[in-house]
Amino acid sequence: MLTHLQGDRLPECIEAASATTELPTLRHFAQHLLRDLDAVTAGLTLPWNSGVVEGHVNRIKMLKRQMFGRAGFAMLRKRVLLAT
Repeated sequence: MLTHLQGDRLPECIEAASATTELPTLRHFAQHLLRDLDAVTAGLTLPWNSGVVEGHVNRIKMLKRQMFGRAGFAMLRKRVLLAT
């Protein structure tokens, strides 16, 4: 379902997981997916993802941790903009 973008199968998977009594953690997780079913279905159906953005955020956070207590915002800004 994840690799083939088959989000339309999600409701039946949630129903099957909610019916199980042997795995209470899985049942609980499946019930929480129902809270925002439209967003989860879109994430499993549409070909777009935010992987590139998350990578940039991770890189900026790493630079910020490295610069903590060493320089001000101006130096951090230059390092973020010039880092490749």
